[in-house]
Amino acid sequence: MNRRERLMRTFAGKSVDRPAVCFYEIDGFSQVPEDTDPFNIYNDPSWRPLLALAREKSDAIVSTGTGIMADNRPVNIIPEEYVEDKSRREGDRMITDTVIRCRDRVLTSSMVREKDINTTWVTEHLVKDTDDLKAWLELPLPELKGEVEMKKIAGLENAVGDNGCIMLNTSDPLCVVASLFEMSTFTIIALTEKDLFIKALDKAAAFLEWEVELISRALPGCLWRIYGPEYAGPPYLPPELFKEYVTGYDRRLVEIIHKYNGYARLHSHGNLMKILDYIADTGCMGLDPIEPPPQGDVQLSYVRKNYGKDMVLFGNLEASDIENLNEAAFREKVKTAIAEGTAGEGRGFVLMPSACPYGRRLSKTAMTNYETMISEIGKL
Repeated sequence: MNRRERLMRTFAGKSVDRPAVCFYEIDGFSQVPEDTDPFNIYNDPSWRPLLALAREKSDAIVSTGTGIMADNRPVNIIPEEYVEDKSRREGDRMITDTVIRCRDRVLTSSMVREKDINTTWVTEHLVKDTDDLKAWLELPLPELKGEVEMKKIAGLENAVGDNGCIMLNTSDPLCVVASLFEMSTFTIIALTEKDLFIKALDKAAAFLEWEVELISRALPGCLWRIYGPEYAGPPYLPPELFKEYVTGYDRRLVEIIHKYNGYARLHSHGNLMKILDYIADTGCMGLDPIEPPPQGDVQLSYVRKNYGKDMVLFGNLEASDIENLNEAAFREKVKTAIAEGTAGEGRGFVLMPSACPYGRRLSKTAMTNYETMISEIGKL
């Protein structure tokens, strides 16, 4: 059984020769160590052994995405004529400022990227208060027409071949709306301005459902990751608002993906116990990363027993353990995850960390622990 067959059979709930193992965002195909861009951390030599291990030994799930193009321009939820982006470099930082001009209001945001850290920070959020949100709501959606950009996806699929599969990504409506705000402002408005917040979710849903439909039709049978539900997870919002702000909206995305024989996986960090029923009600076929306590609040064995019949479980190794635990301690974590993820009956299990290191230099500890994941799976 090659690695692609193993993954696709796992997603479909069919028998496999052993559980799949992937390194989450580290796949050895989408990282380009030859790229000399100073903001590409993967060109540091310390990453090369791990990228080779991922490419040659893991069941690579290559996270990617594509969009809709019209008149050779990307179609986004806010039409480009309202948006002005400017990027500038200041020493080891890349700063991107965005200005969106509404009818009666100007919305501004700023993001920062550090040269040696593979992530971005929003230092100014676009929406600061309810008046800003009302202005955002007044912006029209783009004309919903266009074609799926296929060139990047085709090239990546050819490169991956039988070594794994691609995974398409989409935010859900909650992610689109919640990320407009600083976190505390989001929670206050989500709690106190429900009607206004739902109008924003409906707007985001109208665009996302159209986009996911077009992409699913053009790329049937793919694994998808839907991210954003964790914004409404405890302790940020009560479970009844998770149901209202996530379940129905994400169910519609799941139904679209499944209509074209795809596999929809929900991504939600943190506490899950009080919202697992609402996650299951979306109809998703998979869930990640199912973080163990203390990062989460539920054991993988509990999720397997109570929800594993209908969902492939992806997890549940903590990224911080990869970077910090010695080999013996981490090996025990891997053994526990495999035992709990495969116990009893279930649709399937993929051994996977919750995230990956994002610093320029990969430590020897992390490299050893990735090798441990491969060696333990290889014993099965």
